[in-house]
Amino acid sequence: MASALWPRVSHILWLACLLPLAPAVVAAGLYELRLITNSPATTGAEVTIMASLVSSDNGSLVLPTDTHSYRFHWIHSPLLLTGKTDEAFSSTIRTVGNVPGDFPVSVWVTAANCGMCQPVARSLLVLSVTEFLVGKLVVTQNTSLPWPSSYLTKTVLKLSFLLHDPSDFFKTAWFLYRWDFGDGTLLVTEDSTVSYNYSTIGTVTVKLKVVAEWEQTTLGAGKGIMQKKGDFSASLKLRETLRGIQVLGPTQIQTFQKMTVTLNFLGSPPLTVCWRLKPECLPLEEGECRPVPVASTAYNLTHTFRDPGDYCFSIRAENVISKTHQYHRIQVWPSSIQPAVFAFPCATLITMMLAFIMYVTLRNAAHQKDVAEAAGSDFSPMSDKSPEPPTGAKCCQMCCGPFLLDTPSEYLEVVRENHGLLPPLYKSVKTYTV
Repeated sequence: MASALWPRVSHILWLACLLPLAPAVVAAGLYELRLITNSPATTGAEVTIMASLVSSDNGSLVLPTDTHSYRFHWIHSPLLLTGKTDEAFSSTIRTVGNVPGDFPVSVWVTAANCGMCQPVARSLLVLSVTEFLVGKLVVTQNTSLPWPSSYLTKTVLKLSFLLHDPSDFFKTAWFLYRWDFGDGTLLVTEDSTVSYNYSTIGTVTVKLKVVAEWEQTTLGAGKGIMQKKGDFSASLKLRETLRGIQVLGPTQIQTFQKMTVTLNFLGSPPLTVCWRLKPECLPLEEGECRPVPVASTAYNLTHTFRDPGDYCFSIRAENVISKTHQYHRIQVWPSSIQPAVFAFPCATLITMMLAFIMYVTLRNAAHQKDVAEAAGSDFSPMSDKSPEPPTGAKCCQMCCGPFLLDTPSEYLEVVRENHGLLPPLYKSVKTYTV
């Protein structure tokens, strides 16, 4: 009978040995570990890592009420452990790294009375340790813009350095700050906060060099001055409000002629442009035109007029900072009438007509006078034999007459006498009586 009872007793003992493993097997996959740390840290500074056991499906499962059900296991080498605190469902360790680098830290949870059982949950993180100062450069302004790292010009900026030192490692240190604002301005201060005002738009990079020094006592060397440095930077996109729109284009044009108007925006993009042709220069109402995105400070408008008349371009440009309006008047003429071109030929034609009338009038007057003089002239044979003046004297009278004679009429008289009358069309026939 003893031999019959032994298999049954051994089976009961085997089940008793498996009982401690039951909670871990059942709980595996139902929970997870969440890790929180205040790294990165500088060498020599203390870093805190906290692990919390939570339900894996957002808390729908209830954790066991027994506060001693689980045990946390850590692996943090080569970091030095300076402290550890365990609670019911969390554990916190404090470590120090004496050399720079990235160090993995792992943790897992098992049943409290079964350290070799399957883990209920596990997690891992990488802890960063650097030999430089840890912090960040923060830039703030009273006006908030929707674009990242964008700020207004001609408005005061506040630049601050925030040191990351949760363990108060630098509580006895003094700091020196060297600021480079990216526009050629340098500044050295002992304060971690400065104010600056940029005057031009564009993208600049602010650079900051921080030096920390403190007194520290070491074994064998006594007191000494320790120093750590750090370099930080921030990129700033400087923008400005829209101060106006400069319109470049014609003010007169013909119908069916393509017109181009250039808009120069006195402000920084990106922005939207909206325009419409109106008979009068009036502001645009909401929804009256379709906005067009513009990524530069210039934009070209093109339009072809089909009807003559007076028009006005009503233009609106805006960004999230401000908006502005501008107007441009234009006069459209029919294509068959060209006011500027038509005036010159008209004036030329009128001038030619007046010159022709004056020429005809003066010619008729001169012809009548010549006929009258010819009627009173002596045509006897003796008159033809009158001595002619020398060629030089004749030329002198012709060329220098206006300067030698007293009046213009005397000059005209000399010209007529030198040229003589036109020869007759037929020779006269002499008649003799016997």
